[in-house]
Amino acid sequence: MLVLPLLQHIGEVAECLVTPGERVLKGQMIAAPRGDVSAPVHASSSGTVVAIEPRPYPHPSGLPAPAIIIETDGKDEWLDSEHGLANYHEIEAARLLDHIRQSGIVGLGGAGFPTQVKLGSSVYHNIELLVINGAECEPYLSCDNRLMQERAAEILEGVRILQHLLKPDNCIIALENHMGAAREAMQVAVDNTADRAINLVSVPDIYPSGGERQLIRILTGKEVPSQGFPADIGILCQNVGTATAIYQAVVHNRPLVSRIVTVTGAGVKQPCNLEALIGTPFLDMITACGGYADRVDRLLMGGPMMGFAVNTDNVPVIKTTNCILAVTRDEMPPPPPEQPCIRCSKCTDVCPADLLPQQLFWHARSGNLDAAQDYNLFDCIECGCCAYVCPSHIPLVQYYRHSKAEIWTRDRQKQASDIARRRHDARKARLERIKQERAERLARKKQQLGSSEDTAENTRKAAIQAALERVRRKKAQTEIAPKNVDNLTAEQQQRIHEVDERRQQSGKDPEQ
Repeated sequence: MLVLPLLQHIGEVAECLVTPGERVLKGQMIAAPRGDVSAPVHASSSGTVVAIEPRPYPHPSGLPAPAIIIETDGKDEWLDSEHGLANYHEIEAARLLDHIRQSGIVGLGGAGFPTQVKLGSSVYHNIELLVINGAECEPYLSCDNRLMQERAAEILEGVRILQHLLKPDNCIIALENHMGAAREAMQVAVDNTADRAINLVSVPDIYPSGGERQLIRILTGKEVPSQGFPADIGILCQNVGTATAIYQAVVHNRPLVSRIVTVTGAGVKQPCNLEALIGTPFLDMITACGGYADRVDRLLMGGPMMGFAVNTDNVPVIKTTNCILAVTRDEMPPPPPEQPCIRCSKCTDVCPADLLPQQLFWHARSGNLDAAQDYNLFDCIECGCCAYVCPSHIPLVQYYRHSKAEIWTRDRQKQASDIARRRHDARKARLERIKQERAERLARKKQQLGSSEDTAENTRKAAIQAALERVRRKKAQTEIAPKNVDNLTAEQQQRIHEVDERRQQSGKDPEQ
């Protein structure tokens, strides 16, 4: 059974497209992106949708999230679809970006930011350097290392697609010093491409050199601006897993339905890297590695520094799951009780982002969020170095995460309030406009009615006057005095003479 949460990325929750009882095929889109910053979800195997309901979700909050549950049929039948875009060199960037969006690709380094948004915003910048990040972001992780050993050619083809989109001057593939086998495989793939703009560079095995900003500083000596992006200084960074997913989507038209996951820790009998279908429960992953060892204390998603504990092994693998870590109490003892800060400044000494963790802690604990932002709270990458070295065992990262969540909630509420206010103002303006338009229509109608009444009265008077004129003219024509017969024509005089004779014969007075 596969459990596919509708939110596996940064941004808006995907919109469900299927209903319970519906049969789906592998690669079929079952949830569509909603909004610009979102990503679709695809069925990672064929089967029947049995439920759409909240299920346990790998998140620090431990709260359930809406998910699509698929009962697999064992056939793993792919959706019949069109062929990939092997001729991507001839395709415009907008179409490629839309294809990547529809394939559900997000950053596989752990952040989960929709890839098409990151690439789309960078298309409008002058990208001078493309960095492909093959440095593991935490201890214990080896999924990227194994991917480079097994699929170097696919990574290089994904890099060439990114080069076609961004037109960078140079490209660097960064690996850690201990990745000898991965470097050899990648070097062979680079030599086969004959692309001199692609170079392999080794970086020190120092945590957190795999972080985007830290890696850029190691490779170029440049600093990404506070609250800015690497594209602002002409650099774009992508994970090797993301490059492979882009290759699969563009060349073979395969959406993101699986990823490499490191399953490790003293609590696992046979630690290894597995290619897992998205939606596979953690328990199935542990079982595939021989099951639990004795004395398992906690189960984490991610590494020991930035990972978080999950309260059940029924949570599914999602797109941002790079590691499942089962630890024992001896391997990772629970933190001692928190004690007051002694102001030793060790947290400041180890901060890779050059922040002041102590100041951030004070403002975060007191709820002074504006002051925390003044100290560049959002530049914190939550690496956990400060909490690790703190002699007072203060969970500093937890305070920072809480403050960030509070700020995001406040900003969302302010945004909702602004939207409501704009809607109210727009409604008020619309009602005023309707009222004014109605008054203008009534005034025009009244004016037209008054004009028509005046016109009717004038018409009536003119008709009466015309009738009187006709009567006067008719009377003037018929009233002819008999004494003025000398002025009549001979024919008229003869007619009058005949009338007089008939009257005389009848005995009437002709003067009457």
